[in-house]
Amino acid sequence: MTAAIVPPATTTEAAPVRRAAQPIPTTRLVTVELRKMFTTRSGFWMLISIGVLSVLAAGSVLIFAPDTDVTYETFATAIGFPMSVILPMIAILAVTSEWSQRSGLTTFTLVPSRGRVIVAKAIATFVVGVASWTVAFAVGVVGNVLGSTIVGLDTVWDVSLAAAAQILLGNLVGMAIGFTLGVVLRNSAAAIVAYFVVSLVLPGILVLLAQVRSWFADLQPWIDWNETQITLFERATDTGEEWAMLGSTTMIWIVIPLVVGLLSLRRSEVK
Repeated sequence: MTAAIVPPATTTEAAPVRRAAQPIPTTRLVTVELRKMFTTRSGFWMLISIGVLSVLAAGSVLIFAPDTDVTYETFATAIGFPMSVILPMIAILAVTSEWSQRSGLTTFTLVPSRGRVIVAKAIATFVVGVASWTVAFAVGVVGNVLGSTIVGLDTVWDVSLAAAAQILLGNLVGMAIGFTLGVVLRNSAAAIVAYFVVSLVLPGILVLLAQVRSWFADLQPWIDWNETQITLFERATDTGEEWAMLGSTTMIWIVIPLVVGLLSLRRSEVK
């Protein structure tokens, strides 16, 4: 009797299937950037100061303004002044925090596409700007109603929706200037100083140059972004030429520097 030799059973194990890495959604990037604006100490107090200064500005109108000046335009102007300074600082810190806090290496390791990170920061900055002005307009409404009740006059609503949209656009332009300087310089202190130079020093130089050089007088409104921003705040941008001037200054001070800054940022070493 012979025994049959049965060969050992061979088991073939299937190779583990690798799942393709899915890119992080843009909505998640924007959510993270919004959270980062609140988690840093400087960003947190900047955002808190918007609400505090809006209330203080409305209170100062109620206390110091004459009864005839208790209108919605007065409240909007009083609240808008500190907002026009704080919002560009928030835009600058939204970009430069990656370098000043030295978190850029982690951020760009998790999301290698630096362009997507900057786009997410831009969207988050825009959301904060719109939300901040919504709060400011709401505080102005409360102040106007309360002020007219105190002085015993009819409530005056002398700011139309179109005018409010121009005020919002003017502040978003200021935030875009700050954001652009943050991308170009990538240093908080340098970008903040540069913003005040561009917004306070440079306009005076351009006005002086227009006064002493007649050929520059017609050119100055097309390159002075501060003048076009003031025109937006005064709700005087109502002709095609004025909107063209806004487009010209936006191209000179925002679009071109932002493109140059993005090209430099994509090639720069992150430490």
